[in-house]
Amino acid sequence: MPSIPVGVQLYSVREECSRDLPGTLAALAKMGYAGVEFAGYHGRSARELRGMLDDLELRACGTHTGLDTLLGDQFEATVAFNQELGNRYLVVPWIGEERRNTKSAWLETAALFSQLAEKLRPHGMLVGYHNHDVEFHPMEGSTGFDVFYGAADPAVIMQLDLGNAIHGGADPLVYLKRYPGRSVTIHLKEFSSRNPRAIIGEGEVDWGEVFALCEAQGKTEWYIVEHESDPTNPLDSVARCREALRKMGK
Repeated sequence: MPSIPVGVQLYSVREECSRDLPGTLAALAKMGYAGVEFAGYHGRSARELRGMLDDLELRACGTHTGLDTLLGDQFEATVAFNQELGNRYLVVPWIGEERRNTKSAWLETAALFSQLAEKLRPHGMLVGYHNHDVEFHPMEGSTGFDVFYGAADPAVIMQLDLGNAIHGGADPLVYLKRYPGRSVTIHLKEFSSRNPRAIIGEGEVDWGEVFALCEAQGKTEWYIVEHESDPTNPLDSVARCREALRKMGK
């Protein structure tokens, strides 16, 4: 089985990207990251971004895409942008409370994502959702996460953020087992109750089991590092995360 490539969510180094996007991408490539997941485009066109990636032999391993850009008249433009960027993973990072404040709201949201998955299929693209912590809070005998993924078409991918899930009181291993084949991209984020700035390997995530599940049943295509909690030197933190993963054989 070929190894799963490692990318990085650019929100981890958002200030650096806003100051010097080409230089930041070059630094990430030098660290050994194979791809980047966008969280905004810093005023650049898809063609400009694709050129930067190609020059550095990086790939787009996702975009965090606002739900509104997938609806109505914006859908075609969003597809065209991602086609030029070379990205097939359209991950919604947040939804408004009105789409998730009740079980019925979650069911309607799941139906919407299922429709989007069907619309994106001819374009070779996937839609998914990235969790925070609120999705795991109890709700009407279940959780928002389970209502959503229990109802959504299996084509809707699950971008499980490990650290956010644990912060919400959940065991991410349970969800990797419960929804096999859905963790096509996964956010590798450490969680430590003692050190909020812990990098990968310094906290409470069972990394060996995470990787085993992703590789055995997750159909995971990208590991994506996200480290949001270092306001002083985030580039150093993501470099240390990459080195930690390398020592784990990733």
